[in-house]
Amino acid sequence: MIDLRWFLLFAALFSGCAPQPAPSTRGALPSDPATENWYGEAATQLASLSREAEHLFREGKSDEAAAVITKAQPLMNRVLGVPRPTLSVMEAASDLDDLYGRMLLANRNYGWARFLFQKNLASWKRWKPETEETKRRWKLAKSEIAECDRHLSE
Repeated sequence: MIDLRWFLLFAALFSGCAPQPAPSTRGALPSDPATENWYGEAATQLASLSREAEHLFREGKSDEAAAVITKAQPLMNRVLGVPRPTLSVMEAASDLDDLYGRMLLANRNYGWARFLFQKNLASWKRWKPETEETKRRWKLAKSEIAECDRHLSE
């Protein structure tokens, strides 16, 4: 039989290996990352990159537009990764996905273009509260998917 002293010694030694208990958050509200300074700055930067990519694409500079879209991806992932992204972030991210989808469509990459348009469709379908702008974006994504489907069946 194990001596009680050995048991107490081992119990004391191994109790230091246990993880620290989580700090009590009773009464504290979880912070909303979308209200923090970094989020607003990142949202502004994302919208700026979206406008820049669109401008480059309209000028026929597809490679430069693609580089801006690629540069924006980590930023987009960060701001969309919060529990409740803001409408302005959703619009900027949607604009980038839509532009990239149109670029893929123009290059006859119909499956990848459809994937991006489908992503937008899903985002706007579940966005609350629904507005005229969110409905417009949903309809645009739906028509772009139909365009891809027409080409996929060729």
